[in-house]
Amino acid sequence: MTNASFTAAQENKKLPGDLAMWFFILAELTVFAIFFIGFAISEQQYPAMFTEGKAQLHQSFGLINTIALITSSFFVALALRAMYKAQSKQAVYLLFTAKAFAVIYITVKVWEYLSLFELGITIETNTFFTLYFLITAFHLMHVLLGMVILAIIAHSVWHEQTQTHNLSGFEAGASYWHMVDLLWIILFPLIYVI
Repeated sequence: MTNASFTAAQENKKLPGDLAMWFFILAELTVFAIFFIGFAISEQQYPAMFTEGKAQLHQSFGLINTIALITSSFFVALALRAMYKAQSKQAVYLLFTAKAFAVIYITVKVWEYLSLFELGITIETNTFFTLYFLITAFHLMHVLLGMVILAIIAHSVWHEQTQTHNLSGFEAGASYWHMVDLLWIILFPLIYVI
């Protein structure tokens, strides 16, 4: 690649989506960072409680949810790629596949909550479970919001309201969804494994 073509390629690079979504993503990441720091500090203060609490969680539920969200993000990326190729109907099908994997995540998460409730474990059980329920429920709300965003994008593409020459809204929604996935990739080892 020549210097001129490299410079031209650098000038054409832009942040996907729109700036407002990136400010929103940054704000959400900041909130989750505060949760993560609070969790880590509390774990240092109550190591036995956190070890016992983690032992009561099902790592298999966390692993299934990790696989579901990573797979969902993969299909969102494929949908965006399809839009770049002007394959809008294929993009819609890929978005619905991504949402199906998100439904798996929600189903497993609700099942996990119910299994803990059956054991008498609630948000008031101890500090570990207070933080566990707060952080994972907050993340679950982000998954639900992400599914709404994916549905809006799919509706827009299906009804040809999204043009392939202007994919800013699609890119913004995809960026949000990847943030949700990234947060879970951090949450899973923090809460279930380490």
